Amino acid sequence: MLAQTKSCSIYGLESFLVDVEVDISNGLPSFDIVGLPDTAVRESRERVRSAIKNQEFDFPIKRITLNLAPADIRKEGPHFDLPIAIGILAATDQLPQEALKGYAIIGELSLDGRVRPVNGVLAMSIEAKQQGLKGIIVPIENVEEASVVSGIEAVGVTSLKEAALYFKGEHKAERRNDILHKNRNNEDEIKFEGDFSEVKGQENLKRCLEIAAAGQHNLIMTGPPGSGKTMIARRIPTILPSMTFEESLETTKIYSIAGLISDHSGLIRTRPFRSPHHTITPSGMVGGGRIPKPGEITLAHNGVLFLDELPEFPREILELLRQPLEDGKITIARAHATVSFPSKFMMVASMNPCPCGFYNSPFHQCSCTMRQIHKYRGKISGPLLDRMDMNLEVAPVKFSELEGPSTTDSATIRKRVEAARQLQLERYKNSNVYWNSQLTPAMINKYCRLDKNGKVLLKQAFNRMKLSARAYNKILKVSRTIADLEEKDLIKEYHVAEALQYHGREEDQIVN
Repeated sequence: MLAQTKSCSIYGLESFLVDVEVDISNGLPSFDIVGLPDTAVRESRERVRSAIKNQEFDFPIKRITLNLAPADIRKEGPHFDLPIAIGILAATDQLPQEALKGYAIIGELSLDGRVRPVNGVLAMSIEAKQQGLKGIIVPIENVEEASVVSGIEAVGVTSLKEAALYFKGEHKAERRNDILHKNRNNEDEIKFEGDFSEVKGQENLKRCLEIAAAGQHNLIMTGPPGSGKTMIARRIPTILPSMTFEESLETTKIYSIAGLISDHSGLIRTRPFRSPHHTITPSGMVGGGRIPKPGEITLAHNGVLFLDELPEFPREILELLRQPLEDGKITIARAHATVSFPSKFMMVASMNPCPCGFYNSPFHQCSCTMRQIHKYRGKISGPLLDRMDMNLEVAPVKFSELEGPSTTDSATIRKRVEAARQLQLERYKNSNVYWNSQLTPAMINKYCRLDKNGKVLLKQAFNRMKLSARAYNKILKVSRTIADLEEKDLIKEYHVAEALQYHGREEDQIVN
């Protein structure tokens, strides 16, 4: 007898509907799965057989042929266990087939028939909604994640028997519908581990990070060891603006597919902060695998990618960042798949001025030769440095600053950043731009209007500092953000002056 259930599979960051077709016929007992299954799917035969028996159902001692359609796309993951088991029960008349229509079924089975949580449920729920299905059956731990999608019923089950009884109409499983408003805008519940008030001194650096957070500008900090670069960078999430619902949904989908939502809860409401170690591999940074999975730059999407001790990263890794920083996405081609992952992140990097860390330090003698300094800085290519909007030298903290009180906390800075963010959302609402850092040359001409003195100052700086056209545009973007923090429509002379301060010295930008 033939039966069919529906499930979903993941391809990159997207999901597609899979028809699980089960045919049971007379012949020697066998259990064959076709349709390009991976190892996890092929191993489901033993899990399904044991689960059906241990949940007090009859497993057919016949020839079982199972097809996963479409058959030309590889299927991977253990989440096909539950739809396969339900399909077998329907094919043997232990379940009514009519009740299965309109439902996608997701879940991994244990040998005793319990349903285990799986990854990628949010993407699958979105696909089921787009395909017009009325409901999705998921493990109970995933039900809140699936319920983020409005317009489709999410049903959570704990076992194969519970799922079967639900389709028989004899059991009311855990249901949740449209819970996306739960804690959605309750920012008071978001707790951060650190705060800017814990950072003594470094007011110039705090101001620089405030501007970077308000306009999503890439930033590189150069300073001696112990000056607070890493400490303050790890507190950047405390001043980032809250995510829109669309950003939150997109970020949650990425983390769901990557298996990084440990509690399988609903929407992620805080912007990601990723800080990979310099020993990371290329595939770990940009993503990879036979069927590519997201890397660190995609996990940092809508958030921050922090690279501590930038010159310690291999040159190959750093050069891979150039395309994502420019295009906001990364395309990975493999023999069996070509996928594009989003990678719109704010890059924050820190580095020492030289190998020993004390070049130009007023307190310590540098032990490096000029050749060593040039070799150390030369690990970072000119094109990568050219994609950094702000370049700041961080000075050592003085004793008087350590003794004195901190003048700024994260909540105060975040309010200003939120206000500037709302100005940008309103200004660019009819375009595909959300931050000042994303402005195109045409939009710069339209939205970055300077007053008379500002134009004069920028012209003088362009000629004296021998700026490139890219540097000119970067300074205008940063000036636009500084003006937004003051809620000024016109960019003033002092806005341009402050933006020039963060451009950095040309002699520090070693180009190979």
